[in-house]
Amino acid sequence: MAENVVGLNVQKVVEPDADPDVATAKAKAEAGIAEKNGSSIPDAPHVEAQSDSLDAARHVIDYEAYPPPTDEERKTLRKVFDSIPISAWSLCFVELAERASYYGVKAVFNNYMQFPLPQGGPGTGAIDPSKPNSHAGALNLGLQTASALGLLFTFLAYVIPIFGAWIADTKIGRYRAIIYGVLVGGVAHVIMIGGAAPSLLQAGKGVAPFMVSFFLLAIGAGIFKPNVAPTVIDQYKYQREYTKVLKTGEKVLVDPETTVNHIMLIFYAFVNIGAFFSIAIVYIEKYHSFWLAFLVPGIVYFLLPVLLAAMYKRTVRKPPQGSDLIRFVKISVAALKASKGNIFSKQFWHKVKPSVLAEGGVIVSYSEKDVDDARRTWEAVQIFLYIPIWYLNDGGVGSVQSNQGAAMTSDGAPNDLLSNFNPLVIIVFSPLMAQVVYPFLQRKKIKFGRISRMTFGFVLAIISGVIGAIVQYRVYETSPCGYNASTCDDVSPISIWWQIPNVALGAMSEIFVNVTSYELAYARAPENMRATVVALFLFMTALSSALGEILIPAIADPTLVWAWAAPAIALFVQTILFWWRHRNVNDDVFMTYEEDYQGLTREGEKIGSEGK
Repeated sequence: MAENVVGLNVQKVVEPDADPDVATAKAKAEAGIAEKNGSSIPDAPHVEAQSDSLDAARHVIDYEAYPPPTDEERKTLRKVFDSIPISAWSLCFVELAERASYYGVKAVFNNYMQFPLPQGGPGTGAIDPSKPNSHAGALNLGLQTASALGLLFTFLAYVIPIFGAWIADTKIGRYRAIIYGVLVGGVAHVIMIGGAAPSLLQAGKGVAPFMVSFFLLAIGAGIFKPNVAPTVIDQYKYQREYTKVLKTGEKVLVDPETTVNHIMLIFYAFVNIGAFFSIAIVYIEKYHSFWLAFLVPGIVYFLLPVLLAAMYKRTVRKPPQGSDLIRFVKISVAALKASKGNIFSKQFWHKVKPSVLAEGGVIVSYSEKDVDDARRTWEAVQIFLYIPIWYLNDGGVGSVQSNQGAAMTSDGAPNDLLSNFNPLVIIVFSPLMAQVVYPFLQRKKIKFGRISRMTFGFVLAIISGVIGAIVQYRVYETSPCGYNASTCDDVSPISIWWQIPNVALGAMSEIFVNVTSYELAYARAPENMRATVVALFLFMTALSSALGEILIPAIADPTLVWAWAAPAIALFVQTILFWWRHRNVNDDVFMTYEEDYQGLTREGEKIGSEGK
């Protein structure tokens, strides 16, 4: 029996492997006792809404241990985050190991594909130590082919999550999908390591095994990725607001949005601790070999099965419930038909509400909450549509950042080092936001809402793109080959470290854009469609890669300044539109519950549940 202590009260939580019927029966019994005594529990949820599967977390809501706030308390109390379960921390470590391997190998893809084996090198892809400003290489496919394949890899790794999320939400469950993704990725790593053997590279036969592992890794990551973040948040079981008194005597509001934001900041920091691993890998490729650069991330990757097995029994594992996705599609199609295809109609969702249809004698199987879930989900997807152009400003289009670094004085540093500096900034910045900045804003009652955070992230990315354009211009102006700097045998005297402002601002923008998007994807989706909505968010990265593919012809001398400037200008215009169109979401409810929709009027107004 697990215990969650709040003050002197203890909430009993039925562990995941307990009998589901016990929890349901107990809830019904308590409801019956309350009814007999003529009392009622405020906003008591439907028993059916609390019922979950055998593997899911089960709890009985204890309003003494978790006292709901009054309207006044909701307005005045300081909001704090709840405690984070150990199973959530363990899944963050799982994500760390997977991202360390993914970004570790991806970090060297560009050099591996773009450049030939260095002259005077040992034949492993490493450089001649007497030429510190040269760069590693192996397959000699050229800049445009390397950029195209790099974008294709990103595109696949973020399109396949739609399939991975669909099969998880409807067929096998999110936890099992994670396991399958790990298995496919493991095979990819083995092939990638063998394909980088010096004998194969020297014989010019490295392309075929690399492409096989390339596609398998994208598939494995695509199945794994959309299911991890929702599973991490699933470990936070009591996703409702309540009040408690701190040891200092201060009464505070424990807030689900603040808690989910805190969990996602930690999760994203772990993602980037894994990604930071890539900095070591770029040194291995430059000074030792590609086979070792692929082997080291592979070793980290094979920690995944150990981590998953160690915490298996303590992890909340929600089974598939395909009905949510089917219902979502059904409601969306019905709304389209009712509005005659006018998606901008103010009555778009109103016409398919059960209460409205019932007045016309039409009875439907879905609820008012199901309709609002569909509305909120599509609103989140609209917000996600602004991400592709933002993403083009985070590190530039394709391989322009590492290409820019190759034309600068590196003093022995790998040309792709600074592009992999991104995770270090996030590792430092995420805890700062979680532990200092956001708590400070809460204490000062300064609201920094979801859309405000994303807008601020977009502004940082605009500045980052402008700086990238300025640095590229200076590289052209100072390169011995002028505006043909990318193919020059010599380099500009400008230090590669001038890329830091561009990289740092892009990384900071991710804290505000990506973390908030994860929150929206989880909170606004139907409970058993969360992996699918996360996948739709991840799909925006794929769209950005597709847009980057269109821009590939422009990624060449002498127009590389515009490869930075054009996306920044587009994002500037988009940011103005984004704020104007979606600023109202700052004040929208974070999560909705079944009881919020009980006792609705004809106009759809909530009775007794305002401000929830």
